[in-house]
Amino acid sequence: DYTTWTNPELIKRITLLETQLRAQTSTPLQSNKHAPKKQPKPFDPSKYATRLIALKFAYLGGAYNGFEHHVNNKTPRPTIEEVLWRALRKTKLVLPEFKEGQLGEGEEEEEVCWEGCEYSKCGRTDRGVSAFGQVIGVRVRSSRPKERVADMEEEEGTGVKEMGKEWHHIRDELPYLQLLNRNLPADIRILAWCPNPPPDFSARFNCRERRYRYFFTNPAYMPDPSQSRSRDSAGGGWLDIEKMQQAAKKLEGLHDFRNLCKVDPSKQITNFERRIFSAGVHAAGPEDEAGALLSLPPFMHYFEVCGSAFLWHQVRHMVAILFLVGQGYEQPEIVDELLDVAKNPARPMYDMASDIPLVLWDCIFPALNQTSDGDHGSARPTNGYEDAMDWLYVGDQANDDSEPTKQSRMVLMQDRKYGRLGIMEDLWAQWRSRKIEEVLAGSLMNVVARQGQSASRLSPLGGLTAADASPRLFDGSDTPRTTGAYIPLMRRERMEVPEVLNARYAMRKGLN
Repeated sequence: DYTTWTNPELIKRITLLETQLRAQTSTPLQSNKHAPKKQPKPFDPSKYATRLIALKFAYLGGAYNGFEHHVNNKTPRPTIEEVLWRALRKTKLVLPEFKEGQLGEGEEEEEVCWEGCEYSKCGRTDRGVSAFGQVIGVRVRSSRPKERVADMEEEEGTGVKEMGKEWHHIRDELPYLQLLNRNLPADIRILAWCPNPPPDFSARFNCRERRYRYFFTNPAYMPDPSQSRSRDSAGGGWLDIEKMQQAAKKLEGLHDFRNLCKVDPSKQITNFERRIFSAGVHAAGPEDEAGALLSLPPFMHYFEVCGSAFLWHQVRHMVAILFLVGQGYEQPEIVDELLDVAKNPARPMYDMASDIPLVLWDCIFPALNQTSDGDHGSARPTNGYEDAMDWLYVGDQANDDSEPTKQSRMVLMQDRKYGRLGIMEDLWAQWRSRKIEEVLAGSLMNVVARQGQSASRLSPLGGLTAADASPRLFDGSDTPRTTGAYIPLMRRERMEVPEVLNARYAMRKGLN
């Protein structure tokens, strides 16, 4: 009965009840708010089976410092290999054997380590170079039941039985393409995987043919519109495709390419012979967005070269020579001079072509019976080796009549080529962005070309005489380089022969 209570007693009672009520209603919420998060279970690699597979992938190399990653060599931009490693580690697909000090707090702090992964790579593209058919071999985590791995390897079948169900080596496998593409930047895309590469597969040594393409425009740069198109005048912008083709065909065959590469003394290479299966200049198709500016639209061409293996910067040096021939500075016979190492044992000084237009187009892995000739001279068919790898591309299904499981249906829905989340949608977005930039730049050129005096009323060379105009050298980049009087290659200063470079490096490093 509170009627007899004094005011101070009532206030004290109310305060006590409020305190008790607050404790009852807030304590559970408070405890939940500050409850420690449940720690994820540590990943135990020993619980998982692994398998050796091959991955085929593409990348646009403009934003990267080349393909190969070197330990303790910090580069201004990441390498393709480093980015690929991060994706493989984030998805826990590779289970490397780290040495002491290599394992950091997380994937971002780990050193790139391929120990225990049976890792191999087909090509090592330079900074800025792209690839549309790069291949690596790597041992990855598998969804295959580990306790039945031995049975599967002995049977060499397509699956093993697990509690009445059959595990299929393709249909029920982890969605490798989907997992990696979700964790890679948009300019790197995994295109296919091979579930059954040959025994002891090496992406480097099993590859018997590498195909490169180098893209360029004709005219190579903006010609003077007041001049008629001339293929004979050096520095006019137009390239003589016919002469470039003549020079390219001279590259075919087995030759010593020491004068068409960059010598790396750290490799101590003494044999510079390489076989070029085919080389030629091809039309890639017209580009008409800026066509109103020229009497003829600028055409896209590409130089394609196929060979068993290539030296460091060999393709870019070959392209540089072709550009000199195409501009009229050299004749096609300059290739014969450079390949004659008895007459010219040291390379004349010249700059190689730009990196951006170069693409490692494809890597070919023929069947063993196709490559019986160690030199590839007579074994290779005239139209090139045929790839014998069993590639499964994005959207492909397992080639059998068995009933797909729920997991395989989900993989097929998400790991497809077209539609939402499809790889083509990603590539379309990149293409469209660059296409819009191209159209805008071309339209701006057309707007400026139509302003003021027409091209027909302009003075040739902007009023300069041919003697006053400085020669310009095209090297595959966006703008040509202005040079002084052109010095023919065979009259230029020579670099040191490879034997001297190798000996000096070996002495400095104490290799002798």
